[in-house]
Amino acid sequence: MAAVEYRIDRRSGVPAFQQIVQQTKQALRLGVLVPGDRLPTAKDVSETSAVNPNTTLKAYRELEREGLVEPRPGQGTFVRRTLGRVETGTDSPLYEELVAWMSKAAEAGLEQEDVAALVASALEKQFATGTAAVMGATTTRSTGE
Repeated sequence: MAAVEYRIDRRSGVPAFQQIVQQTKQALRLGVLVPGDRLPTAKDVSETSAVNPNTTLKAYRELEREGLVEPRPGQGTFVRRTLGRVETGTDSPLYEELVAWMSKAAEAGLEQEDVAALVASALEKQFATGTAAVMGATTTRSTGE
């Protein structure tokens, strides 16, 4: 079985089933979960994360609806496909650069919440305007300007 352990933040305002969906997708993107891996049972998630087993089953149904997992009666729920790319794995150069940046942030005295706020802000800025910027850069390169 894959090593995925759900951490439910009851103060976040995000329903527990959505946190399970999000954390599963993150594990799929990072290559922690790969096709064929079995997800923890609803009972196991209930015991480790203090959520109702039905909450986990609701999350797994959502993941199944998206085509990411499939239930196998009597065996469990298994990963059907990944969301990962080579560039997003924990062994990629981008990951190493991010870890190095976070080390610098910690050395500068930033706390986890500070780093999370910076990353969230940078993500919002990049992806709010990133599509237009990337499109412009691609057009410029392809026309040779």
